[in-house]
Amino acid sequence: MSWLLNLCETYESNLGRVGIIETKHNEQEYTLLPVSHTTQTAHIEVHITEEGEFHTASLVDKSTANTLIPCTEDSSSRAGAVIAPYPLHDKLSYVAGDYAAYGGEIKKEEPFAYYIKNLADWANSSYAVDKVKSIYRYLSKGRLIEDLVNEGILYVDTDNKLLDKWDQSGLKPPIFSAVAGGQTSAFVRFNVYSPTKMLTDVWKDGEVHDSFARYYNGLLGDEDICYVSGKVLPATDKHANKIRNAGDKAKLISANDKSGFTFRGRFSSSNEAASISYEVSQKAHNALKWLINRQGKIIDQRVFLVWGNDDSDIAGITEDFYDLSPEIAVAKERVSFTNEAFAREVAKALAGFRNQLSTKANVSIMILDSATTGRMAVLYYRNMDKNLYLDRLTQWYSTCIWLHRYRKDDNGKFIEFVGTPATKDIAFAAYGPRASEKIVKGLMERMLPCIIDERPIPRDIVTSAFQRASSPESMEKWEWEKTLSIACALINKKEGFEMKLEEGNYNRDYLFGRLLAVADVLEKRALGYEETRASNAIRYMNAFSKHPARTWKTIQEALQPHQARLGTKYKFLTEYANIIDEVASRIPIDQFNNKQLSEVYLLGFYSQRHELYQKKETNDAVEASNEGEIE
Repeated sequence: MSWLLNLCETYESNLGRVGIIETKHNEQEYTLLPVSHTTQTAHIEVHITEEGEFHTASLVDKSTANTLIPCTEDSSSRAGAVIAPYPLHDKLSYVAGDYAAYGGEIKKEEPFAYYIKNLADWANSSYAVDKVKSIYRYLSKGRLIEDLVNEGILYVDTDNKLLDKWDQSGLKPPIFSAVAGGQTSAFVRFNVYSPTKMLTDVWKDGEVHDSFARYYNGLLGDEDICYVSGKVLPATDKHANKIRNAGDKAKLISANDKSGFTFRGRFSSSNEAASISYEVSQKAHNALKWLINRQGKIIDQRVFLVWGNDDSDIAGITEDFYDLSPEIAVAKERVSFTNEAFAREVAKALAGFRNQLSTKANVSIMILDSATTGRMAVLYYRNMDKNLYLDRLTQWYSTCIWLHRYRKDDNGKFIEFVGTPATKDIAFAAYGPRASEKIVKGLMERMLPCIIDERPIPRDIVTSAFQRASSPESMEKWEWEKTLSIACALINKKEGFEMKLEEGNYNRDYLFGRLLAVADVLEKRALGYEETRASNAIRYMNAFSKHPARTWKTIQEALQPHQARLGTKYKFLTEYANIIDEVASRIPIDQFNNKQLSEVYLLGFYSQRHELYQKKETNDAVEASNEGEIE
């Protein structure tokens, strides 16, 4: 129950955002739902005058189709042939009094009769507002479909019946593309038009929201002890769905198995298992929906969510460090290219989340997924002290680090940044870019204890990334470079080497990696950087990792023609040859053998190669400057 309580507290601390429409990066709208409200995808919008007369109607654009609507316990969980109307906006079969007259199929009783009675009760109550009364006056006339046909929104056949599908000549009307199940499945939302004043859209109007919430509160059922809040409040056994999106039917809390082994044979009624108040259920579920839309990460319908009870904005666990702090990750000048210096920068970046901590500042981490269409489960939940969480996050972002070049800036150019790869990128590095979302979400879940509890990264993940990084011939250059840097970050999480070249490191595998890097850069410079084919060092990289001494002999023999052809004309040949001699001399003779290399060789390879490229850029800049002075 603690996750329900924390979500309820999050709702209470964000009351100022209730009903405020926000927009995601893909232009989709969402909001923190008021109590007794849900969302639906609207297809048709009908404008009604303040006097209760039809004004205009139009099809709703998909980007603004997500509509905030009032709901009851029954309507929010209706399914099949059950008649349970939404209080205001609903499907055509509910809101159109002339639905049957235009050929609409009615299975048992007419839904409109139930709908209009409920709307009348609300419109005639002391809680009703003028907009609700205007909509009721119009709909009670029972001519909605007639007006929509005259407006050119809906289409009928020669018998004046609604068309199931468009099979006539000519351009297909937009309604048949907007609604998947035919015209009769259209969802209608209502608005009120005034020629003299600017009115807020009904579904965005806080007065309308508050009107129904107060009205419906008086209709709630029996009171019981709420297991979440500990208060005696009206209870409910019908809980919200549409948690991940407007079409999501899965519920987190459900007790509808009333036949056979009722409630698994343990209880005679659902409230004996757990009694939850309507208010708590509404607030907790609405807060969860809002948080998922706002900052949740969804992979193959599995939700990864992190939020704070004192402030919903909190550094996540699925992003890389570039997302968290790009100004530090891509800094051009660093005091020292060391892990310790970078750790201080990470701590500074996360310091902003420590400001204005309340006396009970906690962070919640939750993973949700559904095995079936109607059931959802909490796969992982953890509530921890915010300072502890940020300490763990700082440790993760400070240790699982390397130099990467796979991100792009706003201009579409690749940038170089230092940091921790995102968990999704780790999955692609370990299992390839074509890894299924099932594999990706499974890996992301397995990485959680590594971040939150400082556990070692699972061995199979590191090994898989290492093996792929050692096989550059199996992928394109950009993909291999990305895999290589991510593999180095995972390996270095355990080894704790510096991100710069450690010339004093005498580890056998590290030294072999350095040799491979020098051979790679030497051949590329000898051939010229316009040459696109892979060097022999890269082509033999997989074999080198398994039989280093034997493969090194082959690589070194392949370098000799280039050295002989260029002779002593180029200084870099002598420089690189000296590095090879120096590094090779550090490997003891008894260790210069074909024993398979460990993952550490990748760190030596990457660091040595980066160092040589840095020197080349510096030398090129000096040479260009000297040429300018001569001119």
